[in-house]
Amino acid sequence: MASNQIITTILLLLSLISTSTATGIIGINYGRIADNLPDPTKVVQLLQSNSIDRIKIYDTDSTVLKALSGSKINVIVCLPNEQLKSAAADQSFTDTWIKSNILPFYPSTQIESIAVGNEVFVDPNNLTTFLVPAMQNVYASLNKNNIRNINVSSPIALSALATSYPSSSGSFKPDLIEPVIKPLLIFLQKTGSPLMVNVYPFFAYGPNADTISLDYALLRDNKGVQDTKTGIIYKSLFEAQVDAVYAAIDALQFNDVKIVVSETGWPSKGDSNEIGAGEDNAAQYNGNLVRRVLTGSGSPLRPNDPLVVYLFALFNENLKSGPTSEKNYGLFYPNEEKVYNIPLSVGALGNLPSTIGNGSKTEVVVAPSPGTQSSGGDVAGSNLGQTWCVANGKVANEKLQNALDYACGEGGADCRPIQSGDTCFDPDTLEAHASYAFNSYYQKQARASGSCDFGGTAYVVSQPPRYGSCKFPTGY
Repeated sequence: MASNQIITTILLLLSLISTSTATGIIGINYGRIADNLPDPTKVVQLLQSNSIDRIKIYDTDSTVLKALSGSKINVIVCLPNEQLKSAAADQSFTDTWIKSNILPFYPSTQIESIAVGNEVFVDPNNLTTFLVPAMQNVYASLNKNNIRNINVSSPIALSALATSYPSSSGSFKPDLIEPVIKPLLIFLQKTGSPLMVNVYPFFAYGPNADTISLDYALLRDNKGVQDTKTGIIYKSLFEAQVDAVYAAIDALQFNDVKIVVSETGWPSKGDSNEIGAGEDNAAQYNGNLVRRVLTGSGSPLRPNDPLVVYLFALFNENLKSGPTSEKNYGLFYPNEEKVYNIPLSVGALGNLPSTIGNGSKTEVVVAPSPGTQSSGGDVAGSNLGQTWCVANGKVANEKLQNALDYACGEGGADCRPIQSGDTCFDPDTLEAHASYAFNSYYQKQARASGSCDFGGTAYVVSQPPRYGSCKFPTGY
């Protein structure tokens, strides 16, 4: 083999190794439909203290972009739907828009993408025909100002698909393909920009809770769902939905267009008819997804393309319209306290202990990825997705004792192992005994949302609790 061929082969192998081992990226949507949010400068400090280095906002608010200046936080900004028609009609509009909304802040504010519109296909104002022309004009205006490092895309909803199950049969709605989908994909392919997609397993789970496993929806341990066409066994609804979009793109022969998940999340509260909404489920979905993205490969159909995912949302937003869930997607309350505690960066994945507590807040330590070693030397991969309920040792003993009495009495927990002389009596502490009882109740309730609370004395973890040699059950 000639020397130049050897060099080419080596470079190719190095490229493949680099790509296949690349990890994904987590960002967060910073929505502001609320009247009680902290000042943007405080928000930037909150982001930095939680190692969040990518956000998406829904406009180009000057106070937000100024606050982000010099922060090294990458930002996706948005040209809103109501400006699409003007942006499509005349490039002079986008020239002015770029001059007013991008140039004063870039590059000290690291704007990496412009989202032109948001879920335009479902906008009641019928803006579909304006989308691609608006994107083309925005891109041309960027080039006019010699800005080459800002992508232009547009978030679409999964409702743009005609078919999403099985994933390999994913296809776009026929009435969208020629007028907008193909021109959109041609533009993205030409400019090297990704397709932004909003992916919400919560919306699919609620109406189909009788057929979709909650474990499958929350990225917990489950048997998976096999795609009979490809043979792929999907372990999460999220991955299946992402691959349905990839299959739809591939069906139109745009195999080189990548996806950015521009929104995904799970509400911590909901109305009585919003099945699955709840703090435990929200913590499990977001926590398990973060670990999946940061420690795994890409989706099953595109394993070498790292997942790029923006969680929705940074804060609960009290002025949003619609059902209760719409106001409760936040990871943080407006006072900057966490709604629940999940790792948001690679560095944080190993920094949380297996049992931590903070009042009544749910705190989730997501199970290790397959093949990693637990501190006890056992392969921890078998625990992936499993959850346990443990006591919060910081609450008053009286309150904890009352909760323990309830669990072992009216609650029907199996408390025999914590009786004197039995297998889980040691360590003989109130916290250890309450943890066993709470977990027994939680598992008997099939880990249902709200079944690990006990008046704020318990919370969910996803690493096996360790109290002496006692083994906590994962089901009954």
